[in-house]
Amino acid sequence: MSEPLEELQTPLLRLLDANLNRLREGVRVVEDIRRYCFDDKNIAKTLKGLRHKARLEPYQTLLHSRDIENDVLKFTIKSESSRENLISVQIANLKRAQESARVLEETLKLYDIKEAQIFKEIRYSLYAIEKKICL
Repeated sequence: MSEPLEELQTPLLRLLDANLNRLREGVRVVEDIRRYCFDDKNIAKTLKGLRHKARLEPYQTLLHSRDIENDVLKFTIKSESSRENLISVQIANLKRAQESARVLEETLKLYDIKEAQIFKEIRYSLYAIEKKICL
């Protein structure tokens, strides 16, 4: 990064940490559904690879910036509290992961274009997986 991660201001670190978590959690939900409910080794393996690729270092700096107690939108809204079936669960979590990848991509463009590119690639991979799952 142009500016080392450790030197970024806490609000920006919180943004990165929250979106990394959101991205990896969303991918994990779909990965496990494809693995255990559909026995879809190919998509599950691809998702696992994307989840492991979605990292920023140093982890301790991001973890230290986490402030769950003061998160102004930590409560679940009505549209997030119900799903129709496993396909809708997968779509919701793919969208969640895609959106987070976009936030990471755009934010990291300010500091390191190579890191930003990684999250762009993850986002496009998630678009392709969404198409395979939904068609």
